[in-house]
Amino acid sequence: MARQDATAKRLDELRAQAQYARQRRDLYKARAYGPRTTSPVRMRELEREHERAQAALQFAELEAKRELQKPRPA
Repeated sequence: MARQDATAKRLDELRAQAQYARQRRDLYKARAYGPRTTSPVRMRELEREHERAQAALQFAELEAKRELQKPRPA
């Protein structure tokens, strides 16, 4: 039970990180449409951060799913 709680907490943290990275990327993308100058290098960096956070979340979700599907010893 404690392991499931820790897994759930970790997934919540990863979801928050992925959401934060997505929001930062989206805000910078929106900023590019305004009068302020933006950097293509910075945009790529934010894209990579978002992709990295999303991949980490997907991996952790798959691992959690596998853990739940494992047969438990009697």
